[in-house]
Amino acid sequence: MGKLALTLEIVKRTDDMTGFVVLPRRWVAERTFAWLMNSRRLARDYETLPASSEAVIRWSMVTRISRRLARPRAAGRH
Repeated sequence: MGKLALTLEIVKRTDDMTGFVVLPRRWVAERTFAWLMNSRRLARDYETLPASSEAVIRWSMVTRISRRLARPRAAGRH
């Protein structure tokens, strides 16, 4: 498998932040993890090999994306 040229930025709260503060793009990863936990096989780690766990994660995301693509589009959206 080839290497991807990805840049990772970790977004953390600082100690001087109080209350609700919008952090840039943090919710994207959190929402994705929440969607993955809807899959029964990912709620608990039953797989013994890391490759098996990776395959289950990929299968879960493919299922999620294909369901989203199969939905009828709302009127007026492009």
